[in-house]
Amino acid sequence: MAGGWSRDGAVQDQIDASVDDAVELARSRLHAGESAKYCEECDCLIPENRRKAIPGIRLCITCQSALESTESNSGSFNRRGSKDSQLR
Repeated sequence: MAGGWSRDGAVQDQIDASVDDAVELARSRLHAGESAKYCEECDCLIPENRRKAIPGIRLCITCQSALESTESNSGSFNRRGSKDSQLR
């Protein structure tokens, strides 16, 4: 079905791009390697159970929570190639 300015399949392309962006963001947040003994932000000791549970962890629970609460969400809409983004 044609949608005016958009070509057939454009909506699915935007959905696919949104999913790809979310997967890439999730992969970039994965930790790897040996966990730090002390938090990189506050120098508090990171509990051994946390270090075993999450390989490569660099922050204590408090600092990790603060970081996650301040990170902005990438947005709910993917406006790549949309008419709205071209008009702004």
